[in-house]
Amino acid sequence: MSSRRTLPAVVALLGVTGLGLITVGLTADPARPPRPPVDAPARTHPAPDLAPLPRAAPVRVRIPAIGVRAEVVPVGADAAGVLEVPPLDRPTLAGWYRHGVSPGETGNAVLVGHVDSPAGPAVFFDLGRLRAGQEIQITRADAAVTTFTVDDVRAYPKDRFPSSLVYGPADAAGLRLITCGGRFDAGTGNYVDNIIVFATRTT
Repeated sequence: MSSRRTLPAVVALLGVTGLGLITVGLTADPARPPRPPVDAPARTHPAPDLAPLPRAAPVRVRIPAIGVRAEVVPVGADAAGVLEVPPLDRPTLAGWYRHGVSPGETGNAVLVGHVDSPAGPAVFFDLGRLRAGQEIQITRADAAVTTFTVDDVRAYPKDRFPSSLVYGPADAAGLRLITCGGRFDAGTGNYVDNIIVFATRTT
């Protein structure tokens, strides 16, 4: 099923649920960048003239600046149209939205992961510490390794999830990494924000 056919329902609910990431509060809050303006992040470097890669599922993600080396598993959407995430009992996994583009194709590939779990910090606990210019490496099922360079890192309230910036059309191969962040609301058992990393393919 193509991303264009499945995306509207997912995006509509993401705007309200902000991923529906199930997290457990820790004594220390995860990293949280300053609250962003509503405009789209600008690229901090020109997108090189790279030919799009054929479709292939991502299998591993490596982010040297924050020590992430994780397996990637495909995720979809549940019956209500809410984006799924890896199971909470496997907090070291990242999930790839399999109905969207794969990393290296033209468009924005989306990876999601928990910020924490009952066992402690999860795969994307330090996502908010990334900065423009740092690299994200994705290994694909076809053995290709493609590198994305961070353009920006922003926090968005979950009731203002920027669906168009995450899933919208793109003229280059982009990558979006998403987790929870900000203040932990003990009443709801969730963080109030989403942390989103915006990146563009550079090799």
